[in-house]
Amino acid sequence: MAEAHKPPQDFTLRLRRYDPESGDAPFWEEHTIQLGPHRSVLEGILQAKARFDGSIGIRCSCRAAICGSCGVRINGQPGLACHTHLDKALAASRDGVIEVEPMGNMPVIKDLIVDMDAVHWKKIQRVTPWLINKEPIPEREYIVPRESMIDVTQSMACIQCGACVSDCLSMEVDPLFVGPAALAKAYRFVGDPRDAQQFERLKDLAEDPHGIFDCTHCFKCIEACPKGVAPMSQIMRLRRRATGDHHIVDRNNGERHEAAFVGLVKDHGLLWEAELLPRSYGGNNFFGKFAPPSALELIDSLPVITKALLRRKVTPMGALKPHKLPKDDLKQVKRIYDTVEGRDERIELNLYISGYDEDVEEAPA
Repeated sequence: MAEAHKPPQDFTLRLRRYDPESGDAPFWEEHTIQLGPHRSVLEGILQAKARFDGSIGIRCSCRAAICGSCGVRINGQPGLACHTHLDKALAASRDGVIEVEPMGNMPVIKDLIVDMDAVHWKKIQRVTPWLINKEPIPEREYIVPRESMIDVTQSMACIQCGACVSDCLSMEVDPLFVGPAALAKAYRFVGDPRDAQQFERLKDLAEDPHGIFDCTHCFKCIEACPKGVAPMSQIMRLRRRATGDHHIVDRNNGERHEAAFVGLVKDHGLLWEAELLPRSYGGNNFFGKFAPPSALELIDSLPVITKALLRRKVTPMGALKPHKLPKDDLKQVKRIYDTVEGRDERIELNLYISGYDEDVEEAPA
C-alpha cells in the first residue's frame, strides 16, 4: 500500500505544558491522536488542540517548512513540527511516545511557543542585517559575479526558525553570545561584494567578546538546521575573512590563538597544549611564554592546571614535552601545509551548492 494511503493509526503525543502567567510549574500532558503515519507532528498537535484541549499553545503558519514558525524539540531534538512525520518521530522515540517541548535558550511564552523577540531577533538585529551600499550606487543594478552569489547562497537559505539557537551550547554557557543564526546572517553580507563595510563588520564581530571567537565548534547548530545552512561553517568563514584576509588582531586573541594553533600543528604534527596558551598571548614562538601578557594568563590559569594535574588528566612531563610523531608522518603533515599555503587563492567550500546548475552524471559504459 502506498504510504499516502496508509490508514490512520493511534499516536501518543506527550506535550510539555507551561503557562508562566499561571504561576504553576511546567508539566507533561499526553494525548492520543489518529492520523496517517505520513502526516506531520504539527498536524497531530493541532488535532489534539481541536479535539481535547483548545488551550494548547503552538505557533505555526505555512505548514510547508518555509516560514520556520513551528520550531520545537521532538524527542529532545530540534526540528520543524510540520516537517517531521509521525512515523519517523515514533521510530526515534524512547518509549513509543512522541515527546514535544519548546525550543531551548529562549523564554517560554506558553507551552510550545517561545519568545523569539527576546533572544533570536534581538541577536539578528545586532549584526546589521541589511546591505550597506558601496558608492557610487549604479544607475540600474549591481553586476555581481555568479561565484560571489553562490558563496552566500548557503547563508541565504536560513528561514529563521531558531533551531540552531535552541541547541547552541555556547549560548547555554554565555547567553550574550551573538549566536549561530545571527552570525550566519552576518556572513550573508560579509560575503556579498556589494557591501561597503566588510572590514567594519568583521572587526566589530572579532572584537566583541561574545562574537565570532565565542563559538566552541560543538556542531550542534549544523545538526539542528533543517535547511543545511551549517551556521558553524559560516562562523568559521567569518574567522577566516577576519584573520586571513584582513589580519584583524583582536582583543580576544582570536587571531593570535589561530596562528599559534596552526603553527604548533605544522611544527609538531599534533597540538602541543602546554605551548598553546603562552603563544596565543605572548607571541607565536618558543619565547612567547616569557612575555608579560602570557605570564599573567598562565598565573590566572594555575587553578585549572593544578586541578588537571591532581586528577591525572595530564602529567607534568606530558605537558612540558611536545608530542612525538614519526618523521615520515610529520613530513606528510608539512606537505599538506605546503599544498594549502602554496595556492594562489584560498578555496572556499560551500556545501549547500556545488556551483553547477545541474549535477554532471557520467555516461553509461
